[in-house]
Amino acid sequence: GLNFIDLMVRQGNIDNPPKTPLVPGFECSGIVEALGDSVKGFEIGDRVMAFVNYNAWAEVVCTPVEFVYKIPDDMSFSEAAAFPMNFVTAYMMLFEVANLREGMSVLVHSAGGGVGQAVAQLCSTIPNVTVFGTASSFKHEAIKDSVTHLFDRNADYVQEVKRISTDGVDIVLDCLCGENTGKGLSLLKPLGTYILYGSSNMVTGETKSFFSFAKSWWQVEKVNPIKLYEENKVIAGFSLLNLLFKQNRGGLIKGVMDKLLNLYTNKKIKPVVDSLWALEEVKEAMQRIHDRGNIGKLILDVEKAPTPLMANDSTETSEAGEEEEDHEGDNE
Repeated sequence: GLNFIDLMVRQGNIDNPPKTPLVPGFECSGIVEALGDSVKGFEIGDRVMAFVNYNAWAEVVCTPVEFVYKIPDDMSFSEAAAFPMNFVTAYMMLFEVANLREGMSVLVHSAGGGVGQAVAQLCSTIPNVTVFGTASSFKHEAIKDSVTHLFDRNADYVQEVKRISTDGVDIVLDCLCGENTGKGLSLLKPLGTYILYGSSNMVTGETKSFFSFAKSWWQVEKVNPIKLYEENKVIAGFSLLNLLFKQNRGGLIKGVMDKLLNLYTNKKIKPVVDSLWALEEVKEAMQRIHDRGNIGKLILDVEKAPTPLMANDSTETSEAGEEEEDHEGDNE
């Protein structure tokens, strides 16, 4: 699976980026080829999906057993590669951090992306949850049914939200950072929760720019703890990769995955796959994410041959990729 964090890794916009040479990628799906001596619960030939601390974009991947999960029989390999990062991130923020309950309201940025679509689907499992979303206008037709109120990402969404809900919202999920931080806090109701889970506005241009990076952070409103206390607001941060690989919460994540797979089996949620790409097309695939052209998740498929159309036009969804989406073994 391709994620926005992969672009940040490529540009060095993360803490302690690993030294090169480096194989990127944090999630994958495939077939078990070998097991460690003490591994129980899995057999060679099992269809699985996994979190990986880098090295996921490869033909063969090795990862500790605690990060590996069996794929449901009716889930394709491409769906499985699109599942772990997006749905676990969305679930943890909504239910573990923000305590989403019936009748609440949620604002999510990049509503057409993988996490945004996962958030919208999970909100639909709770009665009477209102979802406000921002997205590029060309995505609105495709995602309009997944959110309650949809706004152009370049419009003044603060005024639009307040026009519909004068008190604001209960939960803000912010993957943009920059000037949106102050806007998100201003929209919170008393006892509302603002969660920063990314900073995609820091990825600008083709190469790392220190000045654009610094400018994004400079726009973050300095949060005054006294003001939080007076206004009864909660501000939080969430990083799934840190939780998994630095803070040793694999057991907690396994419990969340069990709940999510149960929701999938009961047809309450389903990963949205934007397109499939050959490994040779990773540059074009990452450009599509950079340009925010995707609706749902982009998948790298090690068995797929490059498609000339996709290589020439990164803004077009691959028809060839969609046709191949259900092939067994695509993403091993």
